[in-house]
Parts: sequence; C-alpha cells; structure tokens
Amino acid sequence: MSLPGTLVLAAHGSRDPRFASTARRVTDAVRVALPGVRVELSYLDLNEPLIGDVLETLSGEAVVVPLLFGDGFHAKIDLPALIADASAADPALHVRQTPVIGRHSPVPALVDRLRQAGTADEDGVLMIAVGSSDAESDAQIMARGDELAAALGQPVRTVFATRIGRDGAVVREAVESLIAAGSPRVAVSSLFLSAGLLTERVERVVDSIDLPSVVAGPIGAHRTLIDAIVSEYSAAWAVPTGPVPAPA
Repeated sequence: MSLPGTLVLAAHGSRDPRFASTARRVTDAVRVALPGVRVELSYLDLNEPLIGDVLETLSGEAVVVPLLFGDGFHAKIDLPALIADASAADPALHVRQTPVIGRHSPVPALVDRLRQAGTADEDGVLMIAVGSSDAESDAQIMARGDELAAALGQPVRTVFATRIGRDGAVVREAVESLIAAGSPRVAVSSLFLSAGLLTERVERVVDSIDLPSVVAGPIGAHRTLIDAIVSEYSAAWAVPTGPVPAPA
C-alpha cells in the first residue's frame, strides 16, 4: 500500500515496562503491514516520546491513530488539544486524527486469546477493561462484553479495572454472578493492549477467590488490531484535513 504522510500511533502509556514493549511490537507489525509508510510510536502520558514531541518532528501530512479501546477523554479532549497545539506551532503540518481503534470490534482477538489460554465452553468470562469518566465510552465497552458473550455462547460479565471497589468487591460480585449462572471456572479476558498494573490488580482479586480460573493474554499485536490500524489510516485520506469525526 502506498499512501502519503506519516502514521503516528498514539498509545496511552504506562509505568509497567511491558506496555511499551507491546506498543513497540504493534508498531513493528504496522510497519510490516504498511511498507513504505513512515510509522511513529508516541504516548499520551508516562512514556516517551510523547505525542507532542513526535508531532514537532514532522512536516506535511500526518495521521494520528489512537491506540485506545474506549472513546473517552483522551480521544475527545486530550489528543485533539495536543494536535491543535502542534498545528498552531507549525501551519505547514496537517494532522488528521482518526477514531479510536476500539470502534473496530476486538471480539475476534478476545476469542483467540481465550482459546489460546485453554478456556472451555462451560467457563464464565470476566472481561476487564479500562473505565472512563465518559459514560458513552463505558457504554461502548459494555456493548463489547455483550458481543463477546454472543460470539462465545457463554456468560460474560464486564468489569472496569479502574473501578473494582473496596477489596475488589465489584470483581467478587461479577465472579459470584458467573458462579450463580453455573460456571465452574472463570476465564479472565483482557480488553487491554498489554498486561500491566491494572490487569494484575483484577487478577489478584480473582486469585483470592476459591474458584478455578484461567487468565487470557491481552490483545497485543493481534492481526485484528493491526487490520484496524491500517483501516483507519487508509480511511483518513478520504476526508479533508483535520480530525476524523467519530461514527454516530
């Protein structure tokens, strides 16, 4: 595929070194999928290079693809402001921001990760994701849990790892619900780019419950994710310069 400009991946960032390692693997996979395209990795926080610093090094056309599963504050407020600052500093820089990659269903990747972990048809699934202050973003994540349940034909409960309650009460309630539905074992499904502090926070609560469990890996550089990035980058050239509006 031959498209102009630069593709900038905007990941959230984490203090856990596994996150940056995973983000680099995703970036490498995108470079393979888009030969000839300049692909740069950047972060919104906690890791370097920050998105603003990367944009300062660019000129001409650029497309920013947020490596986010929820369409919350970072995608709607934080990232557009950083792009606006960079564009104001260099009028010759034209940046398009795409919707978050989470608008593409991650369910095929989640199903693959669960199967790779050795889950069984009778398992109940605890899907964990990052919570948001944006109610619409949280609703979109909950809908992904419903889609995962439909794809598996198994019960799925969704928990936000940023809001697990005192002593993990929210996680415990979700697990109890799966047990009540007849699940002999709980499978943890991570709607995360990488394993990290938040995923381990939930896993520790699950481990403390007297019930068999299995933990599936995060999405990482799954082909579904790489295809979503390529799709958003390609689609960005069909719209005028500026942020790509989120789907209604």
